[in-house]
Amino acid sequence: MRLPKFLKRALTAGLAVAFAFGVAGCGENSGQENFVNIATGGTAGVYYPIGGAMAEVINKNVYGVNASAQSTGASVANINMLADGQVEMAIVQNDIAYYAVNGTEIFDKKIENLRGIASLYPETCQFVTLADSGITSINDLRGKRVAVGAAGSGVEANVRQILKAYGMTYDDIEEQFLSFAEGANALKDGNVDVACVTAGYPTASIQDVASQRNIRLIPLDEDKITALTIDYPFYTRAVVPGGTYQGFNGEIPTVNVMAILVTTDKMSDKNGYDITKAIFTNVDNLAIAHSAAKNIQKKTGLAGMGFLIRRGKIS
Repeated sequence: MRLPKFLKRALTAGLAVAFAFGVAGCGENSGQENFVNIATGGTAGVYYPIGGAMAEVINKNVYGVNASAQSTGASVANINMLADGQVEMAIVQNDIAYYAVNGTEIFDKKIENLRGIASLYPETCQFVTLADSGITSINDLRGKRVAVGAAGSGVEANVRQILKAYGMTYDDIEEQFLSFAEGANALKDGNVDVACVTAGYPTASIQDVASQRNIRLIPLDEDKITALTIDYPFYTRAVVPGGTYQGFNGEIPTVNVMAILVTTDKMSDKNGYDITKAIFTNVDNLAIAHSAAKNIQKKTGLAGMGFLIRRGKIS
């Protein structure tokens, strides 16, 4: 997966993102309107509100571009839609992009035409149960009904990897392939024991459960966190602060992946520059849509995108 020219120039100059794209941002606008459809995720997640806010920012600040956000099945679906030309941009987990460019895990062949725009914010792996479930560790999931995310989704891959770190597979649990919203509803109704979510916190679907039932987030053990960060290049250590969700004050160690904004080789340098600049100069507007956007910063604009760079050089 090669970096687009506007990111190459930024990196070559040793700068972070957005404002380093001076050369790529020059040139005449053809006057032709460009339609940019942004693939996001389900309405109960974080991608959807942030993607909608991005579309508004782009429409107000980028001449000649008409952007809209589309609710989708999230990362895996978004990658496939990009590859098929159904959308022009997408928010995805960096681990899913890694699988796509390498043709591993969910993808049986490499997707060659993906291009990275920028890293956005960390997405946290969250295992949620009811406070009275008696489940206090990942080991307690054995024999339990677990909403592992939609089939083939990013969160579902995260769950499998985390279970593996504990010496477990789906043979050890009763897995149910449910979206964020479906998993939350099933947890509230007592139809599953644990719901798994990978998203920026606070996550709307978990907030919904916490508003009606007492919840607990399940911590990952420190040795398992270390193992995950060693085995997979896209994980980093994370902590969900106490008080993030109503009624639960425990500080929870876990792991993050990164939400990144991607496109394809069909996007022009000029549009790439203008869109990136608009996003990074209007982060406050994005944060109104969801607080996770507060973590969108120029200094971390390439975090978690190391697989775009090979052997320390621009690929």
